[in-house]
Amino acid sequence: MEVTISRQLASKWLKTNTLLSNPYIARHIPTSRLYTPANLRSMLSRFGMVVVKPVRGAGGVGVIKIEKSGQTYRLTHKSNRRSFSSFKGLVSALNATKRKRAYLIQRGIHLATINGRPIDYRVKYVKENGAWTYRSMVGRLARRGLFVTNLCRGGTRMTAAQGIRRSLSSRLVGSKKREMRQLTNASTVLLESRYPGIGQLGYDYGIDRKGHIWMLEVNTRPQ
Repeated sequence: MEVTISRQLASKWLKTNTLLSNPYIARHIPTSRLYTPANLRSMLSRFGMVVVKPVRGAGGVGVIKIEKSGQTYRLTHKSNRRSFSSFKGLVSALNATKRKRAYLIQRGIHLATINGRPIDYRVKYVKENGAWTYRSMVGRLARRGLFVTNLCRGGTRMTAAQGIRRSLSSRLVGSKKREMRQLTNASTVLLESRYPGIGQLGYDYGIDRKGHIWMLEVNTRPQ
């Protein structure tokens, strides 16, 4: 079995903009902006919850959740939660956490949960002997108290079917798995046409409480 030596593309921003060029895929990508205080303010006003993440990074490192409720801002980083009564205070704390790295802001998705713990899905798609093949499709349940689901952060792995059944409904298992595969196929065609040489992709999907699938991230070096 020959596995293609894979080109890597670290920038989440480049990958997101490539995928947004396809209207079908774009419906499944949360609104994203490069981080600036002005973009943060407008996205919090629009969505109430956002996730701020490094443009380059993996494993859930540096991912921060920010929520706005009235005039109060809540920042969650790992298991630490802090509240701020001013936007200026929030931005100062954020600058100290993110340092000078480039970050992007992504609309926060209220993921379906199991016992209050959010779950998302990793689909691993690999090119072997010249053909793309599915290596795995698994659910990742966040460790209690965390919002990131990464297994290296203590998340629990289960089959995608178990995750969909326990967080939504057993009758949705077939259709949601099929939809994730269709999105993966379409996205891979687009990414490979733009970035020849890609050979390994890890797609992170979230399903919200209404059953809509969101593509949270695509990795060219999936763990």
